[in-house]
Amino acid sequence: MLQSTNKYLFLALMISISSCDLFKFKSLEDAEEDPIIASVGNHNLRKSELAFIKGETNTAEDSTNIAGRYVQSWIRKQLMIIEAGKSMSFDEAEINRKLLDYKYALMVYEFEKKYVEDNLSREITQKEIEDYYQANQANFSLKEIIVRTNFLKTDIAATAQNRNLEKLLRSNNPADGSALRDLASKQASNYFLEDSTWVRFEDIIINTPLANHANKVELLRNNKLIITDDERYRYYFKILEYKLQDQFPPLEFVRDEITKILTNRKRIVLVEQLQKEIYNRALENEAFTIYE
Repeated sequence: MLQSTNKYLFLALMISISSCDLFKFKSLEDAEEDPIIASVGNHNLRKSELAFIKGETNTAEDSTNIAGRYVQSWIRKQLMIIEAGKSMSFDEAEINRKLLDYKYALMVYEFEKKYVEDNLSREITQKEIEDYYQANQANFSLKEIIVRTNFLKTDIAATAQNRNLEKLLRSNNPADGSALRDLASKQASNYFLEDSTWVRFEDIIINTPLANHANKVELLRNNKLIITDDERYRYYFKILEYKLQDQFPPLEFVRDEITKILTNRKRIVLVEQLQKEIYNRALENEAFTIYE
């Protein structure tokens, strides 16, 4: 609804900024209590107009920096307004009409936003998520490799520890999982053992020697356990499962995205219902007339 009004935003700001200066009359006493911070032509920026900054900062230095940027922004806007007035002739009635259009559109937007906030149910059921996933799977085609993996980073010099760690990683005995977690928490410099969580492969190999590997697809296809070293550390990647580019991601990987999509759909439906209810109520009460 606000798309048609975005183009009026600059004009709205231009008029509102200039009008604040043109129609603000102060007594001498008021002027002393509210000194001018900057001026451009006949337009003045006063100290009171920077009062909002106090609530947005924690330190005096922050306040000073924000105030300085605000003053510079205000000066630039005033200079642009003056230059626009020199270079172009404006239809004041048309500007006022556009300003009103923007004002009313903003009022409606805020009203609809508040209504949605008060009435939107954010609960999305598992069935809704699964149904949407099945119906729109092609839209979630992967653009990158994702994996389920166990990752550990250890000191390369810890020979005995690393032998034990490698043995646990190669084991298929579920009982060894707790031993692996215990060893990781005590000895690993970094680790990721969320077996059920899908992650982007690039995210898990960042800052490791694998980050610059020339063929990551072949690497995954040919290795269930990847071990690589740099000067100080040894990195272990036990690949539990992987998905390549252009394959369909598992539901869990896109769950949050689907939840956002379905929540936004609910917002749209609520707004449409609100508009319909208001129109029908007005129609019933004969609150408007259409002349032929």
